[in-house]
Amino acid sequence: MKLIVGLGNPGKKYENTRHNVGWLVLDKLVKALNLDEKWSESSKASALYISELVGKEKIELVKPQTFMNESGVTVQYIVNKHKLNLATDLIVIHDDKDLPLGTIRVQADRGPAGHNGVISIIEKLGTKNFTRVRIGVAGEMLGKMDTADFVLAKFTKEEKPIVEKMIAAAVEKIVTLLN
Repeated sequence: MKLIVGLGNPGKKYENTRHNVGWLVLDKLVKALNLDEKWSESSKASALYISELVGKEKIELVKPQTFMNESGVTVQYIVNKHKLNLATDLIVIHDDKDLPLGTIRVQADRGPAGHNGVISIIEKLGTKNFTRVRIGVAGEMLGKMDTADFVLAKFTKEEKPIVEKMIAAAVEKIVTLLN
């Protein structure tokens, strides 16, 4: 089984913000894999999820419903439930303010680089040995705003076409990881 977790914050206030780009990628991945677009809710995992077979492999897409800093609680619950091999079965998608907008990096066994959601996951799992899809969200406003305000800001009108292309490219990379 492959567990694909998109990091974000719950609530209307955070929709389409830089910090929720992990959820935006998951929404496009659902379409790319032709999955049922109905998200189920797990109160035990504090998550929305879609779980289906893709080919012969079970895929579970997860949007933690904790806030970003507590993402590890959700991931730990699901990993323990399914007894996953983290190095091969866990993919975490998250925003990265240190990468220019439009940039995607797929990496494994790397430190959190200050990302609070990733810090939470590493702390709860006791390892950094899983795959991360880092989505670059840095824009020209980064240096002009507090970091927390920046990542919780929506993309500008000028940035949206770049974001759409970046999300599509991220989906392609994730589909490759599944094959």
